Amino acid sequence: RGRSGCSQQQRRDLARLERECAAKHSIRDNHADMMDMDVDVEIPQNKAMVLRGHESEVFICAWNPVTDLLASGSGDSTARIWNLIENSSSGSTQLVLRHCIREGGQDVPSNKDVTSLDWNSDGTLLATGSYDGFARIWTKDGNLSSTLGQHKGPIFALKWNKKGNSILSAGVDKMTIIWDAHTGEAKQQFPFHSAPALDVDWQNNSTFASCSTDMCIHVCRLGSERPLKTFQGHTNEVNAIKWDPSGMLLASCSDDMTLKIWSMTHDSCVHNLQAHNKEIYTIKWSPTGAGSNNPNASILLASASFDSTVRLWDVERGVCVHTLTKHQEPVYSVAFSPDGKLLASGSFDRCVHVWDTLSGALVNSYRGTGGVFEVCWNSVGDKVGASASDGSVYVLDLRK
Repeated sequence: RGRSGCSQQQRRDLARLERECAAKHSIRDNHADMMDMDVDVEIPQNKAMVLRGHESEVFICAWNPVTDLLASGSGDSTARIWNLIENSSSGSTQLVLRHCIREGGQDVPSNKDVTSLDWNSDGTLLATGSYDGFARIWTKDGNLSSTLGQHKGPIFALKWNKKGNSILSAGVDKMTIIWDAHTGEAKQQFPFHSAPALDVDWQNNSTFASCSTDMCIHVCRLGSERPLKTFQGHTNEVNAIKWDPSGMLLASCSDDMTLKIWSMTHDSCVHNLQAHNKEIYTIKWSPTGAGSNNPNASILLASASFDSTVRLWDVERGVCVHTLTKHQEPVYSVAFSPDGKLLASGSFDRCVHVWDTLSGALVNSYRGTGGVFEVCWNSVGDKVGASASDGSVYVLDLRK
């Protein structure tokens, strides 16, 4: 899952801040730490695996959609694929995907952050985006299959389309580009934003939305010279956008502290959801309702904010149904379980919380050793992956 890149810089600053905080935290004795965590919901250490290997912050992680391989991307200029398949015959638990550039006829480390990753829908290939301006396609065995270049600056987000024949990328250079996944050539460049593009999301195999620090959202189609639609209404940077499972509604979130819901049949937003009192970093739709695997369940939208809260919204009614308030610091990531019944959240307070989406109750908690940048669920829905600012990656086994 690509990562909205508005705060790559913000994240680095925060990671630095965190290193200073860590010293402060270690003074507090562990007993106090345990007291403020509800023992009933705490994930026991034997159900939490800590994967070590990255040498810098781990900004992103994503489970393979077919099997228990977890990909992670870091400021150490590597992505890694961790094999968590039980009784797997494969010897290595960690594949290191080194991001190199050609200099003087040889490959040297790019020394740039891996900012985004996304598996294709059949789980055979992993795409990564880097601060070095290149997107790369890797096999699930960790071999570099092709290099897509080049944006004229850092890539902030990239996504496979469902069909697996195209990759979409967005960058600091204001461009969004559709790449042919088979040839590695750019199919089309879309130069419509007037400032860095932060996030992209496919509506179908040829149409996508993009958002930017320019406060605009464009919906574009492969082969069309102009945007099909431009949504304006946010009054600050738009950090993330997501189509709902039916592809009918587009949600966006912004530094202007609002969530907005857009429809291709309307020019202005159909809902303007206001409740957060700081920037909203990211959003996710529940995998429920029309167009999803859980068509009879009602659809929810989750938002994660710098105000330390997560909110769950009933979009049809345009109301906030739950405010999840256990985090103490900015919340960077939210992810629904495959059945939509649980929501994981990760925060700079070093905690991963798992919530019941119907009741809003906290059902699981884990406190790690670094600020959590991303949380994600495996395809079966029994494990949560999380990546952290101190270089660690966690796998939480939620099976009873």
